[in-house]
Amino acid sequence: MPQLPHNPAGQSRAGSPDPEISDPATVAIALAGRHGAGRIRHVETIAARAADVVPLPEWLDPGLAMALHGVGIGQLWRHQRVAADLVMSGRHVVLATGTASGKSLGYLLPAITAVAAGSREPSGRGATVLYLAPTKALAADQATRIGSLLVPGVRPATYDGDTPSEERRWIRQHANVVLTNPDLVHHSMLARHAQWRPFLRALRYVVIDECHAYRGIFGSSVALVIRRLRRILQRYRANPVVVLASATVGDPAGHASALTGLPVTAVVEDGSPRGELGFVLWEPPLVMGGDGSLRRRSATSESANLLAGLVDSGVQTLAFARSRAGVEAVAAAAARQLGPRGAQTPVAAYRGGYLPEERRALEADLRVGRLRGLAATNALELGIDIHGLDAVVMAGWPGRIASVWQQAGRAGRGGGRAAAVLVGADDPLDGYVLDHPEILFGAPVEQTVINPGNPRLLAGHLCAAANEKPLTEADAEFFGPGMGAVIEELVAAGRLRRRPAGWFWPHDAAPDAGSLRGTDAVVAIVEQRSGRVVGTVDSNAAHVQVHPGAVHVHQGASFVVTDLDLDLAVATVTRGDPGWSTVAASQSTFELGEAAEMEQAGPVGVHRGAVRVHRGPVTVRTRVVSFQRRLPSGEVIGQHRLDLPERVLQTEGVWWTIDPDALAVAGVAAEQVPGAAHAAEHAAIGMLPLFATCDRWDIGGVSTECHPQTGLPTILIYDAFPGGAGYAAHGHRVAADWLAATRDAVAGCPCETGCPRCVHSPKCGNGNAPLDKAGAVALLELLARPTVR
Repeated sequence: MPQLPHNPAGQSRAGSPDPEISDPATVAIALAGRHGAGRIRHVETIAARAADVVPLPEWLDPGLAMALHGVGIGQLWRHQRVAADLVMSGRHVVLATGTASGKSLGYLLPAITAVAAGSREPSGRGATVLYLAPTKALAADQATRIGSLLVPGVRPATYDGDTPSEERRWIRQHANVVLTNPDLVHHSMLARHAQWRPFLRALRYVVIDECHAYRGIFGSSVALVIRRLRRILQRYRANPVVVLASATVGDPAGHASALTGLPVTAVVEDGSPRGELGFVLWEPPLVMGGDGSLRRRSATSESANLLAGLVDSGVQTLAFARSRAGVEAVAAAAARQLGPRGAQTPVAAYRGGYLPEERRALEADLRVGRLRGLAATNALELGIDIHGLDAVVMAGWPGRIASVWQQAGRAGRGGGRAAAVLVGADDPLDGYVLDHPEILFGAPVEQTVINPGNPRLLAGHLCAAANEKPLTEADAEFFGPGMGAVIEELVAAGRLRRRPAGWFWPHDAAPDAGSLRGTDAVVAIVEQRSGRVVGTVDSNAAHVQVHPGAVHVHQGASFVVTDLDLDLAVATVTRGDPGWSTVAASQSTFELGEAAEMEQAGPVGVHRGAVRVHRGPVTVRTRVVSFQRRLPSGEVIGQHRLDLPERVLQTEGVWWTIDPDALAVAGVAAEQVPGAAHAAEHAAIGMLPLFATCDRWDIGGVSTECHPQTGLPTILIYDAFPGGAGYAAHGHRVAADWLAATRDAVAGCPCETGCPRCVHSPKCGNGNAPLDKAGAVALLELLARPTVR
């Protein structure tokens, strides 16, 4: 098989034959039948695909060719050869094929060939390669694979925050394949580029792996880092070929060009073999809630049942959940259901916030088969080399069509049939997909949204760039036409200084580089008695997840937060399960900046312009004010006030203003407006990920029956990142389609007064009150009417 497998094809992870699995999809369907066949809403069969193989290229380094034959690779899949030949010819390339299609060989063949040849030059390092991955685990995984080839002269090394200081100098001076992440390039390599001079002068290839992960604020920031890197390489007269690897995304060439600022050729025809995939859309049953109302059983509980049942049937299964808490809940519930049998078929959780040694141990156990079931967040969606599992279960829509296929692609070994099960959550988008499976199986994958021209992001990177090398007008080649205006603001603020040779960083201290990932810091979760660091949480989420009194779950163990010190970035916890969970409540207000607007038609009898949609800068002020304690039944047993500081977010948003007369004509009475606007806001947040490459946690919303600036009922949807990420702007462009789909999702939900499948939100800071489903349908019908410009 033309990739670099950890184990020969057809062998189990433990080195012995797996239990006989005739068909994982049939097992999943049988489990549904055991509990009620009504759970299955749709079954799609994805046809098998035969391999399209071609010979190894003649230009391969002899040592590499020998190493490949040693691991059983004597030929390539066609897309690997096409990409490798293009890269070898000097073209910038993005290889966008399915999961486990061996994309890495498309860039490793030319890269290792160049490095091996360069090792025979007098310097011993005539060619170098810089490999960038979005996670440390992925870079470490690739370093292991390259090192296992034992090609003479090739010296790979990972260089990241975990690298001991004594190893760093050796890597800078001797390694010819450096595997790292954009964060390290941003914070260290570019600021100290003189220390890397020999490596950078010899740089022949830059590899950007899993480039579909670079979207929104993170992708925009990485795009600016790549431009800064190209600018420094120009100083050292290096002009490397850039190779990108991606899962299936909309317009991969366009995304790769936006990310790098270079013309990029896409290779998208997948020549790898694929077994038949049985894809099941699964809807949990209705159950009686603690308040006596009917609601869908949670996707988390349903996925835990599926995970346990599949593992118990001999099917090695990976279950994805959308949150850290969801991962812990799925793993713990599946382990409880397996009971004593879990000793032979263990199940574990894998998520961000674990310590590096915990993550590496779990990855190894899954590869060799000691773990038969794993619940994971999308930390494992990225290309860590774990694939060939029998089945994948997704606990709720993962946010994007591309993510669905990336996660489902983890299933399938040795060309055999595999299963993927998408368990719908009580959420507007999940319900819409279950009702319209063509959205998943017939629609193109979304385009990835990045905005490297974001002035807020650009300002910080221009300061960093000026510290690396003085800026000149010629640098607009890298930073775009908006560079000049941002530099003027930086000069006026005293952050940059103009001299005849350009713009300089005038301060002794280096500029604050900031985070690429939209959060400046993490909060450490520390056990009070032992002082042990249990895990971490993003500082932006700390107010909600680790406030005093919060119940935090880590690897199945419960902890109660006793103190949150935001200055020290430490949450102190005590181990113990109090028997309840906690939910934080918040209050938000918003201020609207100057906007571009488009006019919409009002209903018959009301003036044109009764409904307007706007896009522009907004300021959102949020304060977590209290939390509830809830029993597993959902019963609220207490509410407690909190005294936490206000958080201020300056970002971009899209908002609607509606004339009250138009609402009255549409059938929304004055007393219904608060609940109708609130419900429409929730549903619109839930549906935007269908049109933009975001999930509902990347965006936020606020609504009011009368905003002080507009004097009208106003609904705001905003990017949950400083300066904006492009999601709201994209929503503005597709407003008619987005709101029509939102209206259809709410109107088509069979509930009477609203439920999580239509207008309830899992992150509502007001406890999902007030909500008016009927009013929301009427309001959305009004918003979705054709645009008049």
